[in-house]
Amino acid sequence: MGFLVPILAAAAAYGVVYFNPAQNAPLAFGIWGVAGLAALWLGRSSGRWALMTLVLAAVALGVGVAGIRTGQLPTFAALGLGIGGGVVIGSLALLAGLSALFAGRDKLAAGVTVLAAAALLVVPVQYILKSRTVPPIHDITTNTDDPPAFVAIVKLREGAPNKPDYAGAETAELQKKAYPDLAPVTMALSPEAAFDKALTAAQAMPDWQIVEEVKAEGRIEATATTAIMGFKDDIVIRVRAAPDGSGSTIDIRSKSRVGRSDMGANAERIRAYVAKLKTSA
Repeated sequence: MGFLVPILAAAAAYGVVYFNPAQNAPLAFGIWGVAGLAALWLGRSSGRWALMTLVLAAVALGVGVAGIRTGQLPTFAALGLGIGGGVVIGSLALLAGLSALFAGRDKLAAGVTVLAAAALLVVPVQYILKSRTVPPIHDITTNTDDPPAFVAIVKLREGAPNKPDYAGAETAELQKKAYPDLAPVTMALSPEAAFDKALTAAQAMPDWQIVEEVKAEGRIEATATTAIMGFKDDIVIRVRAAPDGSGSTIDIRSKSRVGRSDMGANAERIRAYVAKLKTSA
């Protein structure tokens, strides 16, 4: 009967993802709950099947990450069936491994499964917990009243789920509540000198690739690529004379190409850039 564990895990993963917990939470988590109880029961027969389920989870996660980084899979397939499915399968492997371990079945295989599954789920669980502390937005700027606009990057975002236009008033309100510290940066420098300083700071940011710099317009555009998943977020920096003529004002905007929530990444990116800007020579 233990051979049913990986089969059940794969079927449950598809069911949970297909019914989308965000829209059909009772049904999706009901499927996971039933599958979890079954995994606990079936895992008692053999720890080896729990280990095979873990391998299946690792493969699903690997395919999801590779699909996103290479662009060979549609976003829904890579995120949902790949990463989402891998998390569901991995959690069931953990339950099956614990069941086998406590039942005294194949303790070595069961122990390896429990430790590896826990390690595999650390990052996804961190993301889940993080998502509960940040608003579901992905377009962050230091100026919600007059956000900088993308120009050169518009073409690069063709086909991306999140359009280059600013997300709007609702996003602005959510941002103000979650990240009240984000504000325009003022400098006692001419716009030309402030632009040079802003460009130097942008070039020093890790994982940023400058797309275009137009000093006459006071505009810098760049793309940041996340380390693990390879998600691409776009940045536009605007430098212009301060309203009172006493110096310059610098605004920054960072927007994700995919995903409803950025898990706070864009706000953190803007904070990191502002810190770099204030300390750059």
